[in-house]
Amino acid sequence: MAPSRRQFLAHSAGLGASLVLGGPALSQETGSPLWVTGEARGEGSTARGVGDMELAFLANAPSTPTGLAISPGGRVFVMIPRFDAKVPYTLGEVAPDGSVTPFPDAATNAVDPDAPQRSLMHVPNGVFDTAGHLWVLDAGLPEGKGPPVPGGAKLVQFDIETKRALRTIPLEPGIAPTSSLNDLRVDTQGGRARAFISDQGQDGEGAILAVDLETERVVRRLAGHASTQSQKGLAKFVEHRPVVLDSGKGPARAVQGGANGIALGPDGKRLYYAPLIGRHLYAVDASALLDPARSDAEIAAMVDDLGEKGMTGGLGADAMDRVYLTLQEQNAVGCHHPDGRIEVIASDPRLVWADTIVITSDKWLYVSAAQVNRRPEYNKGEDRQKPPYAVLRVRIDAGPA
Repeated sequence: MAPSRRQFLAHSAGLGASLVLGGPALSQETGSPLWVTGEARGEGSTARGVGDMELAFLANAPSTPTGLAISPGGRVFVMIPRFDAKVPYTLGEVAPDGSVTPFPDAATNAVDPDAPQRSLMHVPNGVFDTAGHLWVLDAGLPEGKGPPVPGGAKLVQFDIETKRALRTIPLEPGIAPTSSLNDLRVDTQGGRARAFISDQGQDGEGAILAVDLETERVVRRLAGHASTQSQKGLAKFVEHRPVVLDSGKGPARAVQGGANGIALGPDGKRLYYAPLIGRHLYAVDASALLDPARSDAEIAAMVDDLGEKGMTGGLGADAMDRVYLTLQEQNAVGCHHPDGRIEVIASDPRLVWADTIVITSDKWLYVSAAQVNRRPEYNKGEDRQKPPYAVLRVRIDAGPA
């Protein structure tokens, strides 16, 4: 029998205490983190303090776990993109002891170009729908680059109890030869059946894919629009160093990344998104993306530039229409309020390359520390990643959108 969510977190917190330095003080009454400012700790800082984060669990994944999904019952899944062909599996389930096993099995995670619809090749992210089924996004890139394998880009819906694939939806109509599908949101509330996918583009030329889950129609939107493109002349700093592509075998190159993080607001009305290399947050009417009567030019005219938000990866949205931001340069989580204010709500030195955000119904915000900047391609061929990988959390005052 699978452990309960409470058991999982209690066990994992104990494991983390022995393996990860630091961490917040805990309330003796609730076990929740105490939100203590620097001045309250007696550090003498005049800077405004932000909330602490607590370690939720560790994942001893074989490579960079960018994606995170938590089931309604507390089961935890990580998505491990194949940034290179050495990654043994791309979708895994995390056990209470931190070990990670291939999901649904090793055979499904084995790359088979002859059976691209049945083979998980490069899964960067996944989410749960309202029925408790796990949807995963496969970018179809078994070596992390190059044209997606024909038929390999897809959505797969799993029943996590039976480990059976319930549906597979090809994404071929929405991808380009340089596509690098990255983030996923599935909307099955209120009778809706839609999915939205970000394509950051291997060349920084991004787009948004919208999918009708009933008809399996896939449309590519906002390709070529400034909001989905990697912004030129910007540098991202993580752990006090600029992130540049530097394999040690040639000149260093700037990192490019178009549309990356996405989030759906309450009632699925607005889709929020941002480039990986870009400092602005954008929003667009979600329904319009799937409306066949809307031209690409009309969709482009509907994009709202919500202003500066810092350098981010993944996004999340709560029931109060606040958008949460993974502030990768500050090892922090921020919040974009509906009135445009940006607030840094929590930070932690263990939050290295904050990536995927998950907001649970009991008002916890979880965020993965993917350590992408420590990968060999950014460090002259040296792998500086330090497993196990941390997932941290902070209490918020609303549930998911």
